[in-house]
Amino acid sequence: MTDERERWNEKYRDVEFDLPDDPIPDLERRIATLPEGRALDVATGTGRNAVFLADHGYEVDAIDISDEALSQARTRAEARGVDASVNWHRTDVADFDFGAERYDVITVSFFAGLDVIPDLKDALAPGGVLVYEHHLRTSDPVEIGPTSDRHRYRSNDLLRACLDLTVLSYEERRRPLPGGVAAVATLVARNSVGGEQSYPALADRRGAEGRKT
Repeated sequence: MTDERERWNEKYRDVEFDLPDDPIPDLERRIATLPEGRALDVATGTGRNAVFLADHGYEVDAIDISDEALSQARTRAEARGVDASVNWHRTDVADFDFGAERYDVITVSFFAGLDVIPDLKDALAPGGVLVYEHHLRTSDPVEIGPTSDRHRYRSNDLLRACLDLTVLSYEERRRPLPGGVAAVATLVARNSVGGEQSYPALADRRGAEGRKT
């Protein structure tokens, strides 16, 4: 794990390693409809999702393997005045104890971890929501994302892994990120079952799209 940690530390020290500043667009769009309480941000990076959640009243566990990433994330949280609401965990995702029914919201952004999804689902509290985005394999020209398809999801990989949840939204598309265009799958799914459920109305998404997140 030390080699992997140092590899990511070097990435985060690189001034050209550009990451989004804003949270996952569907997280931002849906925040008023999500259950309150405790949140988990997996592979938090520079903390864009964790800080956003803390700023909206959540107690957040944020995990990442990189010391450098967590240092930058703490700086961001301090600047927003929410560092006390975030528990920063330097660890490999595979070594983290997710627990059972612990989190009301779980976010995952650009972390290839289909094998971790069963643990994430177990960690969702009843009614809890998973918001997950990741890069896709594509024949389209894209400028952002892993160089190897091994670290990209195939079409519907993420959807199929979460069909035992209530899928509120699933989309595969190209969208702009810092540095260029990426092919991205985005899933929002709730830990609930049954044929009759509540589906909250959402605001127009054009505002988030206009910020090119």
